[in-house]
Amino acid sequence: MVDLAALGRRVQELRHVLGLTLQQLADAADVSVSMLSSVERGQKAPTVVVLGRIADGLGLPLAELVAQPDDRHLLVRRAADQDTVEEPGGWHRTILTPVVPGVNFEWIRTTLPAGCDAGRFPAYAPGSHEYVVVESGTLRLSVADRAVELGEGDSAYFAADADHGYANPGSVPCTYYVAALIMRPRAAQPHH
Repeated sequence: MVDLAALGRRVQELRHVLGLTLQQLADAADVSVSMLSSVERGQKAPTVVVLGRIADGLGLPLAELVAQPDDRHLLVRRAADQDTVEEPGGWHRTILTPVVPGVNFEWIRTTLPAGCDAGRFPAYAPGSHEYVVVESGTLRLSVADRAVELGEGDSAYFAADADHGYANPGSVPCTYYVAALIMRPRAAQPHH
């Protein structure tokens, strides 16, 4: 039996972690705002179809969305459930870590084809950190106006509140891991 109140809190927590409004998640999940709102408040038992859509909107496997609270000390994400994102230019990244409400940590494996530049990523909120480890090939890591080349087994750390970029200047594919702690920008506090 699904605990509706706990499920609603979990949907709301995940939505907040992703920084989505009710409207944005409703659009992404292809459900009405009123349905989503009543699920979050624990007032409606959603059908499996609706739950599946909400999970899709949150970018989660359904099983992870309905995990019982006792499961939270140990969350498993099977290889088959990992999301691999194919990006333009032939590079792809796989998000290896389970999504945990309130934990802004991601571990990602990326492969860049030879000569591929994945482009620049904007600065994250202050307090964000990234660790990079190269498994194979050569990675050119750029942070703000500095660039460094990393080879197999090399690692780097940078404060991710600066814009940053990844490129493979080599003639073979480069595979690297990023462990990122991404802080969400805090909503502006009203002044009293």
